[in-house]
Amino acid sequence: MKLPGRDAMARDADEHLVTHRVKLPHRVVERPLLQVAKRLSMALVVLLVTVLIVYLDRDGYGDNSDGSVDFLDAFYYATVTLSTTGYGDIVPVSDSARLINILAVTPLRVAFLIILVGTTLEVLTERTREEWRLNRWRSSLREHTVVVGFGTKGRSAIQTVIASGLSKDQIVIVDPNEKVIDAAAAEGFVGVVGDATRSDVLLRAEVQKARRIIIATQRDDTAVLVALTGRQLNRGANIVAAVREEENAPLLRQSGADAVITSASAAGRLLGLSVLSPSAGTVMEDLIQQGSGLDLVERPVIKAEVGKTPRETADLVVSVLRGHRLLGYDDPAIGTLQLTDRVITIIHNKPGTAPVRPTAAGPKRPLP
Repeated sequence: MKLPGRDAMARDADEHLVTHRVKLPHRVVERPLLQVAKRLSMALVVLLVTVLIVYLDRDGYGDNSDGSVDFLDAFYYATVTLSTTGYGDIVPVSDSARLINILAVTPLRVAFLIILVGTTLEVLTERTREEWRLNRWRSSLREHTVVVGFGTKGRSAIQTVIASGLSKDQIVIVDPNEKVIDAAAAEGFVGVVGDATRSDVLLRAEVQKARRIIIATQRDDTAVLVALTGRQLNRGANIVAAVREEENAPLLRQSGADAVITSASAAGRLLGLSVLSPSAGTVMEDLIQQGSGLDLVERPVIKAEVGKTPRETADLVVSVLRGHRLLGYDDPAIGTLQLTDRVITIIHNKPGTAPVRPTAAGPKRPLP
């Protein structure tokens, strides 16, 4: 596979890239145009109330041009007064008019100014709040999962890890398309806009503190570069990547991926199995769909299971992980289970419930 240079990859991503920044999840309370319309309506109401007050007490005002104050003069006076312009051509001359200016017009002027500058103040406040949230998020984020790509593969991977008990605030999504990150933020995820082949973008996702990295990009060459960059920044993370072509899987493993899933081949095998046995295909699809029906779960061996064979456990054990060796349930090398082993079991999980495992006392409790 011929890999393009980093510069070429960056140029491709820049077609959709606006800027490298982190977007925290947020809820849209009200549309901006509706907020502006409300503010303008409030300002208009304050202006009309001021005009009415001045017009009703027009005999207490003096006009330097003709001496009398009509409705247009009242509107003019209210406008220049609320905007704090104050030309001085129309002024209150009676005690009652001056008292009304003190008790009514001045508070209305203050309210009018607050409404006008409210948008600016709100923007400044929101920026300060967002910066504070971002700093707090960075300082508290540990052992999280970074997902590169929020397409079909990325979404499916996220749904699976969430069904396994991972919370949304422990997932950070990286994608070069700002609209995709906006959609992710609307769903409650933290998103980073940028090209994940660049180390500065992955650093914004705090990849150096991540526990897992899921690479679900659209192109295999991009996946290779992301794996290289991610492994360089985090030597201990578990990196799992998806590729389209099976011939690119070895290259991705050499780039630092711990596990590589060939999406096209996996789908083809599931199709073939479903043709030979539709029921077997349904069972396989159920196994890979976490959170309902049959689930594959990896868990540590508990004390009550030590010294037993895989067949003697309460759960249906299909494989045993001993050190770096993955052994089938019927492999003679297993002998009996050890406390340091981990087992991969098939459990029945009802929708909306957490996966469970047996305890030494007998009852079951949620998986950690």
